[in-house]
Amino acid sequence: MKLSHFHFDLPPELLAEYPAENRDESRLMVLNRKEQTIEHKMFKDLIDYFDQDDVLVMNNTKVFPARLYGNKEKTGARIEVFLLRELNPETRLWDVLVDPARKIRIGNKLYFGDDETLVAEVIDNTTSRGRTLRFLFDGSYEEFRNKLTELGETPLPKYIKRDVEPEDAERYQTIFAKEEGAVAAPTAGLHFSKHLLKRLEIKGVDFAEVTLHVGLGTFSAVEVEDLSKHKMDSEEMRIDQSTVDVINNAIIEKRRICAIGTTAMRALESSVSSQHTLNPYAGWTNKFVFPPHDFSIANAMVTNFHTPKSTLLMMVSAFAGYDFTKRAYQEAIKEKYNFFSYGDAMLII
Repeated sequence: MKLSHFHFDLPPELLAEYPAENRDESRLMVLNRKEQTIEHKMFKDLIDYFDQDDVLVMNNTKVFPARLYGNKEKTGARIEVFLLRELNPETRLWDVLVDPARKIRIGNKLYFGDDETLVAEVIDNTTSRGRTLRFLFDGSYEEFRNKLTELGETPLPKYIKRDVEPEDAERYQTIFAKEEGAVAAPTAGLHFSKHLLKRLEIKGVDFAEVTLHVGLGTFSAVEVEDLSKHKMDSEEMRIDQSTVDVINNAIIEKRRICAIGTTAMRALESSVSSQHTLNPYAGWTNKFVFPPHDFSIANAMVTNFHTPKSTLLMMVSAFAGYDFTKRAYQEAIKEKYNFFSYGDAMLII
């Protein structure tokens, strides 16, 4: 498969600027791989496709307010700092992206907040992900993290041109988010409401949690035509023994195991045993899933509608089949489904 196979014309008005009014009332396109059929539903109809002891695998990562705005010393130029990854809690080193990047040099200091109590110094200019900053802050680590939260903004994707609004802090977060560390939401999970989860629970559906801290690498452009040469950024992930037990039992019983989102699917595919069961895992993954790929764990998947040439679209094509995915996306555009982070959803069974 080549990069050019994943190009399509996406009308800009289909990029969702706002979420659906109610989480579980976005639209849901259902793809049946065996029958090669496409159905049009509401997300809350998801419950009709699962039975007792089927398993939904959720990514419980929590988005932190990763976007900061500061001012450069002397010139006072406004600089956007996007926190990517904490390198060392003790020395308060972070990998970040800065914009405009051309204005920042090693040794520059940046000041944040009206009282300028948070200061950062640029100590490295050469990392593949942008810059490394050392935050200079008088106070405990807990106070420092609280300050970052206070000054940070919900990191909505760049395609959303409007200002961040107060409700984004809640809506750009799944209701099962627990483990802080993501700079982007696992967006398939955004469609689940407390009411829908309760209805699934009453029906006897099991839930299993994995943690994969979504980084910007998930959304990085693929710049090589030969997909086998694309390198994904590493993302931190964890799969506990309790999750492994639930999922492996479902494999034995031949139940439906549904990955909620590409990040949950990538976590599962990153820790497969030689017997095609799941292993516990704690570490990093740079797994890139594209066609052809044999999936070992999940046999169903919920995902949003993705942008052209994205690694997310490639994974969906590997799971649903390239031609079927292409047909589904043509249908989605014709039926005016909303795309990307705040968009509508797809269930592949």
